[in-house]
Amino acid sequence: MSMAERIKLNFPIEHDGVPIADIALRRPTVGDHLAAQKSAGTDAEREIRLIANLAELPPAAIHQLDMKDYAQLQKVLGGFLQ
Repeated sequence: MSMAERIKLNFPIEHDGVPIADIALRRPTVGDHLAAQKSAGTDAEREIRLIANLAELPPAAIHQLDMKDYAQLQKVLGGFLQ
């Protein structure tokens, strides 16, 4: 079982001057889930923080993603939980 899944972005972004063409999303732990649930904000904001944590990126980078690419990350995250 892979510990991370790499997602190639259809619409690459740039964050802090660094181009990002793919994102490696690691498998979440119970601690990751708890940390996201304890954080303030909407369900969507908590999900973004969880994905950012798993990708080792700041939430601001995730905010830049095209929705098609974000949907790919959501699908991978859901797959980790099945």
